[in-house]
Amino acid sequence: MEQVSTAQAKGEGALVTRTAIEEAYETIRDSVTHTPLQFDRYLSEKYDCQVYLKREDLQKVRSFKLRGAYYAIKNRPFREVARGVVCASAGNHAQGVAYTCQEIKIPGVIFMPTPTPNQKISQVQFFGGDHIEVRLIGDTFDEAAAAAKEYAAAQQLPFIDPFNHPDIIAGQGTLAIEMMQDAAKQQLEIDYVLAAVGGGGLISGIATYVKATSPTTKILGVEPTGAQSMRRALDEGHPVHLPTIDKFVDGAAVQEVGTLTFSHTQAYVDHMYAVDEGQVCTTILELYSKQAIVAEPAGALTVAVLDQLKEKIKGKTIVCVISGGNNDISRMEEIDERSLIYQGLKHYFLVNFPQRPGALREFVTDILGPEDDITRFEYTKKVNRGTGPVVIGIQLKQQEAIHPLRQNIARFDPNFIDLSENQSLYTLLV
Repeated sequence: MEQVSTAQAKGEGALVTRTAIEEAYETIRDSVTHTPLQFDRYLSEKYDCQVYLKREDLQKVRSFKLRGAYYAIKNRPFREVARGVVCASAGNHAQGVAYTCQEIKIPGVIFMPTPTPNQKISQVQFFGGDHIEVRLIGDTFDEAAAAAKEYAAAQQLPFIDPFNHPDIIAGQGTLAIEMMQDAAKQQLEIDYVLAAVGGGGLISGIATYVKATSPTTKILGVEPTGAQSMRRALDEGHPVHLPTIDKFVDGAAVQEVGTLTFSHTQAYVDHMYAVDEGQVCTTILELYSKQAIVAEPAGALTVAVLDQLKEKIKGKTIVCVISGGNNDISRMEEIDERSLIYQGLKHYFLVNFPQRPGALREFVTDILGPEDDITRFEYTKKVNRGTGPVVIGIQLKQQEAIHPLRQNIARFDPNFIDLSENQSLYTLLV
């Protein structure tokens, strides 16, 4: 999407200004960490450009969300928040609100979706201590947000919106002030800034400030393929509620962006990209193994999209915002699995095996390649049947090995099912 004029985005008065972001910066600068803008040699050499990482995974709550939450609460008169505040979040905004409640000694009630990773829930409780109460409601962020808003209205407490509020956008925009200050110190002229997009608060704040101070810098937004709520809004000309989303990239899995964040994105963001969740997993593992960076799925989006941009960014200076590092270690097995599937190295099949001794040995000897490995084998014997179904997982060394493997399996069982081609069966069996 090419940039359009500010006036086209629901009017000049609807948008947060550079001055508002600078005021937010003065309010929160002593309470948040000025995170580093780091040159990344590995990514720079890989993509033949100059890649810098804005390390918000090193923020006090390991995500940029502290900025907006802290400012949205501190910018209100204390009498309005003294009885408490309410928020809804998939994790990082909740941590920002919890930290702020503990810092200024006010109560907070935090609504989180039921599938939220335990690591994020425990961190919210850690940062908020006795000052906060966590309530797990609904299967998605949007369901938790609806419950939170209803509760806030009933209790007459301020609702601290996770993205669709001027103070949130201004607070998130303080990241861009630090980024541009550090770029100036290093005498950098930034060609591209990449930011993850969930509800749109982060990219709205960044884009507003960067376009005001460096109009030629391109702002690129990145969403997970399974939750492209901003892309859909831009296509339709207004926010749209997505009926279903893939919740894996939980920090960016929002069914509907805000009207205000949509206006900012429409005005200032040059293009939107989408990244497959499997590619995100591969990037998480690569960031950890190559750069010792622990990124959560949403935090890895801006690096994951570089493969799509490799021709565009050659010789350029780019900044990837690593938006968060709250990754639950218990998810690493799933992350590794999704990465292998995305790379075409792991496959699942439903194969009918003869119910006789030696059938498995025959399969291993005659069907598998020399470097293929069985990672899963689930067999259910059928009484009075000549064959029985097996769910079998096979990991390959090379992606190309899948073609002879499929041909060999077809000889063994002409009616085999490749579960990657049947999502319902895959979900049921794997």
